Amino acid sequence: MCGGPGACAGGPGLARGAIGARPTAAHPAPPDGGPPGPGDDPAAATVRLRSPARGQAVTIRGWEGASGAGRGRARARNGAAGAAVGTPVQEPTPTTATPAPTAAPAPTAAPAPAATPAPTHPPRVGLRHDRERGPVLAALMVTTGLIAIEATILATAIPTIVADLGGFSSFPWLFSVYLLTAAVTVPIYSKIADTVGRKPVILVGIGLFLLGSLLAGFATSMTALIVFRAIQGLGAGAVQPMAITIAGDIYTVAERAKVQGYIAAVWASAAVIGPTLGGVFVEYADWSWIFWVNLPLGGAATYLLVTRFHERVERRTHRIDWLGGALLTLGSASLILALLEGGHAWAWDSPQSIAAFAAGVLLVGGFVAVETRAPEPVLPLWVLSRRLLATTALIAVGVGILLMGVTTYVPTFLESLVGVSPLVSGLSLAAMTLGWPISASQAGRVYLRIGFRATVVLGAVVTVGAGALLAVTSTTPSVVLVATSCFVMGLGLGFVAAPSLIAAQSSVGWGDRGVVTGANMFARSMGSAVGIAALGALVNAQMRGADPFAERERFNAAATTAFTAVAVVGVLTLVAALAMPRGDRPQQG
Repeated sequence: MCGGPGACAGGPGLARGAIGARPTAAHPAPPDGGPPGPGDDPAAATVRLRSPARGQAVTIRGWEGASGAGRGRARARNGAAGAAVGTPVQEPTPTTATPAPTAAPAPTAAPAPAATPAPTHPPRVGLRHDRERGPVLAALMVTTGLIAIEATILATAIPTIVADLGGFSSFPWLFSVYLLTAAVTVPIYSKIADTVGRKPVILVGIGLFLLGSLLAGFATSMTALIVFRAIQGLGAGAVQPMAITIAGDIYTVAERAKVQGYIAAVWASAAVIGPTLGGVFVEYADWSWIFWVNLPLGGAATYLLVTRFHERVERRTHRIDWLGGALLTLGSASLILALLEGGHAWAWDSPQSIAAFAAGVLLVGGFVAVETRAPEPVLPLWVLSRRLLATTALIAVGVGILLMGVTTYVPTFLESLVGVSPLVSGLSLAAMTLGWPISASQAGRVYLRIGFRATVVLGAVVTVGAGALLAVTSTTPSVVLVATSCFVMGLGLGFVAAPSLIAAQSSVGWGDRGVVTGANMFARSMGSAVGIAALGALVNAQMRGADPFAERERFNAAATTAFTAVAVVGVLTLVAALAMPRGDRPQQG
């Protein structure tokens, strides 16, 4: 990924994160509901939900979507508010008036004690119990499945694809170009989503992702496959962040902790299904099916989103910062080109290498200059001016490097040095994506108890230990040791990725949540893209064009260098986690 997901909360707290549930001129925030969060504006959408806990359809008009009594009362169209939310109303008892004697004043009746309202309960989060949001959650899970399977199924097939199409030194482009196009388009999609809504953006993303998957299966050269992976990346730039943003819109902070369990289950399933399918396709069919398997998943996700997810947002004119996006794309591509080809296609101190690095730096500098003047920038610089958002962005960069550093080289490492099959190497890698959802499903309970910062620091410490274990044991290749290191790495990342993203989401209102989510995902994708290029440069510098299956000792040393770099990145991620502001414990409700 979350990280790294209407709200009907009731009770003493506000249900934060409902779609369009912000104060309007006709329905301002209640005086006892607290001030609106940053980014709340009158351009609100109205969401009609059915609360299973109350069995009554309500139209949410209060800010942040509270549907119970207490703070943020919502008005029901079909009757009195008390009856609509299921709070028992004490009916007056009919009495017959008796004339009082004229000689004495009528006694004053003592006021009856106020009836104690029955406690309200928020709707249960799930696929069956929440009939309004459950189908949307199912759609988000299927959509997440597209990215989750893609993360594990391709890495397993890399040795076979390289043997079929050639170009071992170029295979990091399969990951870098995918991550680069996804990273650059994430802020653009997020800006569009904040103005026209989430639904059309995620549907366009699914369509592009499926088109790239279809074409990739027919690739006959490494160059063609790289181009089709770029098309996949254009779709992925919308799919994953929009799924996370929608979840952040329709669930409260406390509810998102439970939603993480469902999303984590998707990653857990993909951890087993992805490598298994990859190994089966490579050994018994054709590697093209690792891309074509996305087609039925994408069709199911599209159907659920079209039929079950409905949002109404006010259409507003917007200006997309195409110049900023172009400068960022070209600058990042130049830096990745310099990293991957330096020391291989040309010397590091050659004019080509110097020109590529210089062009990358100048283009990225131009991007920053354009963003300071753009009316609607691709990446608003205010996102990096807040300490919480800046530190969580740095953590996302570290997560991206750690994830791709392990995913890219573990299968080739085991298949080359241990001699295992693609299926076994894939299952060893799956240990990481099994450990991740296990910890992610519990991360919600942890950060609600000890806060976001402490949770992320805990996960970063575990990640450092896993990186060190992988680097130390890489000199004696073993499936058990590698799988153990990957599993522990996943446990750590589960406490890092989702809580840091949710902390960033929870610090802003609906109008800025898409931009903040996009910025975090952008940082993670850029970390992955540039990180895999940097690791590829380290490996290529030692391999010097040699075949990893023919020069096993050389590849062992190169892989050890790459895994050591992964451990160093883990330490830097821990430093960023320690820099997060204190006092960030979320409010339940």
